[in-house]
Amino acid sequence: MIKISPSILSADFACLAKEVKAVEEGGADYIHIDVMDGRFVPNITIGPFIVDAVRKITDLTLDVHLMIEEPERYIADFASAGSDIITVHTESTRHLHAVVTAIKKLGKKAGVSINPGTPVSALEEILTEIDLALVMSVNPGFSGQGFIPESLDKVRRVRKMLDDADSKAELQVDGGIKVANIADVAACGADVFVAGSAVYGSDDYGATIRAMKEACAS
Repeated sequence: MIKISPSILSADFACLAKEVKAVEEGGADYIHIDVMDGRFVPNITIGPFIVDAVRKITDLTLDVHLMIEEPERYIADFASAGSDIITVHTESTRHLHAVVTAIKKLGKKAGVSINPGTPVSALEEILTEIDLALVMSVNPGFSGQGFIPESLDKVRRVRKMLDDADSKAELQVDGGIKVANIADVAACGADVFVAGSAVYGSDDYGATIRAMKEACAS
């Protein structure tokens, strides 16, 4: 099942509640929340208080992506704020298994992400423990970047790894996803798509989300 997870990084924060409700009504499956610390990536965004605010206005799955150093320091805060999925990067912690275990002990789904320059082998030892594998198809930090074409083969390889491990984890792709390319990425085995500027930069959020799902279906 194809799922669309609009990233509020591209939303108008002056009317965030309206922006979240608009994509919910437009058929979004998840709400993607990008957390950046200015260290792991060259940008600073939001913290648990925004997750808490969004939790109060939607029942959709809150898909929280921690692009931060030492995420283990903040997992409990993001969990208590209302996150449903908490995704961390292989590159951001020395103790990935411990972080994933901590997320699951808090009753949340655990995701693990890899950057464009990170080999898929970084996921190998954690595949059976996670609920979501995230392939970054841009270098994280800013919305509106172009999709890195080499990511397609990377998605294929991660899909094979998940299947070979008999993992039920979802395969998510984040970065440069648009109506024009989403079908190609879906054909490689991805089933959850983060879309920021493609949705929030469009004139009709619902029409864009529907077009993305229809493109994958065709």
